[in-house]
Amino acid sequence: MPRLLIVHHSPTRSLQALTDAVVSGAHDDAIDGVEVGVLEALAFARGGAGHEDLLAADGYVLGTTANFGYMSGAMKHVFDSTFLQIGGALSDDGSGAPSEGATARRPFGLYVHGRYDTTGAVRSVLSITGALGWKQGYDVLEVMGEVTGVDTDAAYELGGTIAALLAG
Repeated sequence: MPRLLIVHHSPTRSLQALTDAVVSGAHDDAIDGVEVGVLEALAFARGGAGHEDLLAADGYVLGTTANFGYMSGAMKHVFDSTFLQIGGALSDDGSGAPSEGATARRPFGLYVHGRYDTTGAVRSVLSITGALGWKQGYDVLEVMGEVTGVDTDAAYELGGTIAALLAG
């Protein structure tokens, strides 16, 4: 059975509302045959999750805050602590290199919440997922300020779409 892994850092009510909607969408009754796992990004820092969790998944939805023009430190730790083990590659100068590694071509989705700007956070996650060879399965959901019903509907659609891609 294909497995969707939702990895999130949801320290605020706003981001938790988006995460809840993504998880609900991934569990939509119209989607059969997909196992959905949910991990807090901080679980990777606490030793409760690791690269094995990412290797065991067939697709991903990532959720993060936009902090000072970058993804959350918790989400960055997920990538820092697993990048090479899940198929990432480094070029001679130490930067990420395009990869055909263990998780290449797996679909992913991304949602980002910020108060002022999400551009840097989105760019930073897409840079790493690109180096891993992951394939974006849905438009990035960028939400600024208060989360509305339109935003949670879009998050539901994001979770459902990535799960449906795996259900095939």
